[in-house]
Amino acid sequence: MRFLLGDAERKHRRARSLLLPTILASVCAFVLVGGVLLLIDPGAPKHEAIKTGGLAGGAIVALYALWLNDRRRRVEEARQELESQRIEHDRSRVADERFARAVELLGHDAAQVRVGAMHALAGLAKSRPEYTQTVLDILCAYLRRPYRRVVDIEELDDEQNEIELEVRLTSQRLIEDLLPRIEEKNPVKYDLNLTKAHLHYMDLSYRHVGDLVLRVAHLNEANAFHHMVIHGDVYLTEAEVNGRFYMHHTEFRGKAWFSRFKARGLAVMTESKFQAETKFTGSEWADVKAEGCTFTVTPELPEAWRN
Repeated sequence: MRFLLGDAERKHRRARSLLLPTILASVCAFVLVGGVLLLIDPGAPKHEAIKTGGLAGGAIVALYALWLNDRRRRVEEARQELESQRIEHDRSRVADERFARAVELLGHDAAQVRVGAMHALAGLAKSRPEYTQTVLDILCAYLRRPYRRVVDIEELDDEQNEIELEVRLTSQRLIEDLLPRIEEKNPVKYDLNLTKAHLHYMDLSYRHVGDLVLRVAHLNEANAFHHMVIHGDVYLTEAEVNGRFYMHHTEFRGKAWFSRFKARGLAVMTESKFQAETKFTGSEWADVKAEGCTFTVTPELPEAWRN
């Protein structure tokens, strides 16, 4: 950036150094044009020759002025560009510092600090979209942390368990908020990696998503993935559902893998569209509703889907 400004200033100084040669050229043009006219036509009025010579000299000065103004404009544009780059650099530095601090605070012992860090990350993603995928990866990584919701005999353990659940629910809500809604045109296709995640009341309905990876995930209570457009691949391999599972009216544009998937509660898959290869090998479905599903590549359906 200093180089850009220094180069512009050097050009500006060079432009000022041409002032004296321009004046000399103007005087020479005045003398030359006026003298030539008098030599060609000695009887012509002298004031006409002087006037024409003055016009020639003035034209040179005018050209210099135009050139000088153009140089000044370029110098000013270079300065503005330098200032814009400096401001953007400062913004990026501040954003990087906010990001690093928020990530650090995700490991804090206090639940409210972790919640604040998550909101800080989500706010950063909304103000600077280039951070969105990274922030989603971090929020998903938090949900992949080991977690087991158990009501212990000791009240303290139970309370800590519930507090941690609230933090995880915050992470889920922020993920939901960062994904583009279904009505958006040409949305950014963000990927979600929720491998081995523990989810409670996850709701990604009416959202666009790229890849959706839920391998060996644990879905508890009720989880909603309906009315989605999944542009990439879906992997629910070895995922377990202990509750209600809603994935109806969803468009699967990539592969959909339900291998060894276990749904122990109600699973609603009605009117979903599978546009690529789909697998149900070894999957278990306690209670499924799958009326109106369409398959571009016909899979081997589990018995529960055929009834």
